Amino acid sequence: MPNALLLGYDLDQPSFRHRMRSLVDPLQRAGWDVRLERFPGGRYGVRTWERREMLRWADVTVLHQIKLSALEARLLSALTSRRVFDVDDAIYVRKPRRLGEAADDSMWRRRKFAATCRWVDVVAAGNQVLAGAARPTAREIEILPTSIDTAPYVATHGAPGASLTIAWIGSPENLIYLEILRPALARLTMRHPTLKLRVICSRFPDWPGIHVEPVDWSAATEAASLATAHIGVMPLTDDEWARGKCAFKLLQYMAAALPCVASPVGANTEAVIDGVNGFHARTADEWEVGLERLIVSPALRAQFGTAGREHVERHYAMHAYQADYVALLARLAGRSRLAGR
Repeated sequence: MPNALLLGYDLDQPSFRHRMRSLVDPLQRAGWDVRLERFPGGRYGVRTWERREMLRWADVTVLHQIKLSALEARLLSALTSRRVFDVDDAIYVRKPRRLGEAADDSMWRRRKFAATCRWVDVVAAGNQVLAGAARPTAREIEILPTSIDTAPYVATHGAPGASLTIAWIGSPENLIYLEILRPALARLTMRHPTLKLRVICSRFPDWPGIHVEPVDWSAATEAASLATAHIGVMPLTDDEWARGKCAFKLLQYMAAALPCVASPVGANTEAVIDGVNGFHARTADEWEVGLERLIVSPALRAQFGTAGREHVERHYAMHAYQADYVALLARLAGRSRLAGR
């Protein structure tokens, strides 16, 4: 029975849940013994040495979003059989502190990212941008897009007779991106007084003149919270951090058959096909025009929503992601066994 060790800084973090926890059942069905373990931040080298027995146990160790210094990466390589660096954010930079600023950059962060890529067997990248960042030092790269199980999402095309609702779902630190929409929403609300912005989160904006409907996020209710909306939005600034994002909220909207309006940044351009399942919007005027077209046309919303659901099922299906990831780990485990670990 091969052993898989899945390491993350926070085992309840959304990206760990979607990319790592989703692998547990298919790995176990394939005969693997799987362990999920929290890896602490800081204490470079010491934290790895303290976990040497656990690391030696695994045929394949997956580092989810964990960057290592060059010395620690070499130590981890000596203690493990095979290694995967799983990346679904631009963790070689830091998110801008303010809207419109460049991503926070540092040589230390870049060097850790490069060292980790160099000392693993495979970098599993969530999109093309991240693969490109890893390419100069990685031995091998596999692009495994963050995917979604569409089963919990019901395609209702909005509740009959309900006020038209634009949905945004996300974590509090990403609320700042909604400011991009604010001017367009203010003008749209003047023309469509019952228009609502449903924010599914744990914090909520207070915008006079715009009807913000707060909905507390939970994993158990997020699909239901989207089911009665009509349009999904994903505004982003165009910076190095945002270009590395994996557009997961767009996948959620499309799983619920919501037409989308999105900033054409990074993976957003692969998820939303302009004029097919949604619209791209670069400026406040383009946001206003794209949303207006969907607000006034139930037929267009239904057409784009159906196309979006089909797009997700074809390109971002969870079962395909799981099968590809399990195959990758099995291939590496086979190498490990042949080498005598």
